[in-house]
Amino acid sequence: MSIGVTRRQAITGLCATGLPVLGARSAYADLAPLEQAARKDGSLTWYVAQMSGEAAEAMGHSFTAQYPGVSVSVVRTTGQVAYQRIQQELKNNAPQCDVFSTTDIAHMPALHAQGALANYVPQSAGELAPAFVGLGEPGFYYATTVSLQILVYQTISVPPADVPRNWTDLIDPKWRNHVAVAHPAFSGNFGQWVLAMRKLYGWQYFERLAQNKPRIGRSGNDPLTMLNAGESLIGTGPVSTTVQNIDKGNPVNFIYPTDGTLLCVGPSAVLAQAPRPNAARLFMEWLLSADYARAGAKWHLEAVRADAPPLPGTKPLADLKLLHLTTDEIAKGVPEVIEQWRDTFGS
Repeated sequence: MSIGVTRRQAITGLCATGLPVLGARSAYADLAPLEQAARKDGSLTWYVAQMSGEAAEAMGHSFTAQYPGVSVSVVRTTGQVAYQRIQQELKNNAPQCDVFSTTDIAHMPALHAQGALANYVPQSAGELAPAFVGLGEPGFYYATTVSLQILVYQTISVPPADVPRNWTDLIDPKWRNHVAVAHPAFSGNFGQWVLAMRKLYGWQYFERLAQNKPRIGRSGNDPLTMLNAGESLIGTGPVSTTVQNIDKGNPVNFIYPTDGTLLCVGPSAVLAQAPRPNAARLFMEWLLSADYARAGAKWHLEAVRADAPPLPGTKPLADLKLLHLTTDEIAKGVPEVIEQWRDTFGS
């Protein structure tokens, strides 16, 4: 079986009409009225799984520096944990989250079907790169980050001749006890990676991976922690956090696998019951802005805007063999592979 390997092109246009919270939508060329209303809210709470906690805190500070008087309470956790937390808040009618940025795009259609997402069109929604236009429901959620899942390895103990080249290297017996991975029940991006590997190679791939006795973390960033500590030698991980580690001088590097780099889209949305709706909408505006793209570049966060250049040390998407999963495949397949994973690896 194979996965499509071309970048997804524009599917639908985006509408941008109406008023901001104060009303329901925004196409403001001037955000001054929304900014004034956001300052009355004073703060917002951001559930985010798309980056490290350190990077998320930095993004929150960057937003406040641009919009003084509107602080950001960052709740950084894995995509699945954040989603379950929101569901519990909705059940108890006790909303805490204002803006939700997940690593699992399938969360958004489910929340939209529940009426849990606000209808709001940011003014920068029309400035997405073609690969990200039409990914979702215009007016309710938009791609704000992209994560490329790649092979990572420890540079101290892995000589150049042994550097892994494709995903099947993770199941090579020579790496027994030296592979690091995340957990699909916690990491949205890793859940998609498991689904992509099942589609490419069947579940027997994971039965063979289990024989290699991998170290299993939770977050998609955990394998890098294991590599830095010397507990493992190769594994899975996102490009952005890997490059952050390289910049810090940590002994890790990465490879774009010959059998395909997985493209994971991270969407964001304003919650319909956001306690601070104006601040939430202003933050959503910022997540799609050129200012956010520039702030994120300092943390090697891949941008989704058409005018954003590739990050230093990385390749443009157009130059990569990409593995792509549809939202429907993710919505149906990730719960399946979570159960299969537990059957194979335990809880």
